[in-house]
Amino acid sequence: MKLRQKVLFLAIVPLVLALCAIALAVRHQSNLLAAQQKAAIEQAYLASKEAELKHYVTLALHSVAHLSGRNDPAALDEAKRILSSLSFGDDGYFFVYDMQGNSLMHPRQPELVGRNLLAMKDGAGNPTILRLLARARAGGGLERYYWVKPSTHREVAKLGYVIPMKEWGWMLGTGIYLDDVEGALARIDAQQRGNIQNTMLWIAGIAILSALAVGVSGLALNVSESRVADAKLKALAQRVVESQEEERARLSRDLHDGISQWLVSIKLRIEAGIVRLTTSPPQTEKAVTMFEHTAEQLNKVLGEVRRISHNLRPAVLDDIGLAAALAHLAGEFQQTSGMPVQFTATGRTDRLLDVANTVLFRIAQEALTNIERHAHASRIALALTGDADGVTLAISDDGVGFDAAGIAQHPQRGIGLRNMMERMESIGGRFELTSGADGTVVRARVENGK
Repeated sequence: MKLRQKVLFLAIVPLVLALCAIALAVRHQSNLLAAQQKAAIEQAYLASKEAELKHYVTLALHSVAHLSGRNDPAALDEAKRILSSLSFGDDGYFFVYDMQGNSLMHPRQPELVGRNLLAMKDGAGNPTILRLLARARAGGGLERYYWVKPSTHREVAKLGYVIPMKEWGWMLGTGIYLDDVEGALARIDAQQRGNIQNTMLWIAGIAILSALAVGVSGLALNVSESRVADAKLKALAQRVVESQEEERARLSRDLHDGISQWLVSIKLRIEAGIVRLTTSPPQTEKAVTMFEHTAEQLNKVLGEVRRISHNLRPAVLDDIGLAAALAHLAGEFQQTSGMPVQFTATGRTDRLLDVANTVLFRIAQEALTNIERHAHASRIALALTGDADGVTLAISDDGVGFDAAGIAQHPQRGIGLRNMMERMESIGGRFELTSGADGTVVRARVENGK
C-alpha cells in the first residue's frame, strides 16, 4: 500500500469507527429512553384507568345507596337490576358475587349466573374468582387477571377493581380490558423503533457522505500533489539536463582549447623533429631540443588530463579522505586563481558516508568557482569541523556579496547555488547561505551516518 493510500486509509477508518461508536451509543441510549418512556406511559395510562375504575364503582354504589338498610329479596333484586343496567363502553360492565364464589349478576355472560366459580382458572392457571374474593375480603382494590372479552370472545388481560358490600355479603366489581392499552403501547414501540431506525439511517448516511468527502478530498489532494510533484520533477530533470550540458560544454572547452591544441602542437613538433633527425648533425641537436620541449608539453597535457579527471571524480577523496581532498582542492585553486585560500580541519571528519563526502567536496568546488567568477574577493577561508554529531563545512570570502534570495529565485541565474541546495537535500543535510557587503558565507552540515 502506497503512502498516500495509507494516509487516506488512516483518515477514513477513524472517522468510520467514530461514527459507528456514536451510532451504537445513540442506539443504546435511544432503546433505554424508549423503554423508560414506555414504562412511564404505561404507568400513567394505568393510573388514569385505575382512577377511572374507582370512580365507576363509586357511581355504582351511589346508584344503589337508596336501598341501603334493606336486606329483603325485593331490595336485593332491585339492586342487581340497577347494577346490571350500568355500563360504560362496549365492554364495560359490573359483576356481583357472594363471598362463597357464586355468581349473582353478570350482564355480559348470564350463563354464569347461579354457578359457583370459586375453582375457575384463567389461561395462565390462576384462580380468578378466588383472587378477587381475597382482594375484596382485604378491603377491596385492584387485581389483574385474564377474562374473556365480550366483543372479541377472546381471553385477554383485564384490570379489575372490587370492593366488599358487607351489608349484603356481596363482592361488587368492574374492570377494563388491557388489550387496548397493550395495542397503544405496541404502536408507541413501533414508532420509537422507526425513529431509532431513521436515526441510524441518518448516521449511516452522514458516515458515507463523510467518507466520500474525505476520499474525494484525498483524491483531489493526491491529484494536486501529483501535478506539483510532476512539475518539480520536470524542473529537476531540466536542471539535470542543463547541468549535464554545462559540464559537457566545460569539458569540450577544456579539451578543445587546452589539450587538443597542445596535442596538435606536439604532433607538429614531433613531425618536424623526425624530419631533422634525417638531416645534418646540427639539425639533429635542434631535433633533440625540440623533443625535450615536446616532453614538457606532454607533461602539461598529462597535468591537464589529471585536472579534468580530478574535477569529474577526485581520486584523492577516495584515497586519503575528505579533509585531505579539500586541502588539495584549496592548494590547486590558489595556484590557478592566485587567490589566497586558508584551509583548516578540526575534529573527526572521517565518519561520513562516501556520498556525503562527495557532496561536501562538490559544494566546496562550486563555491570556489563562484567566488572566482563573481566575488572579487581577496581572502578565502575553508573550514571543516567535525563533532560528535556530524561534520560542518564553511566557505567564506570577503567579496562584494549578492542578493541570495533574488539569485535563488531567478530562472536563469543561480544554477550553481540551486545545485548546492539540491545536493544537500538529497542526503538530508542542512544548507545555509548568508551574503552581504562584507562577504559571503556558505555553510553545509551533515549528520554522522548520512
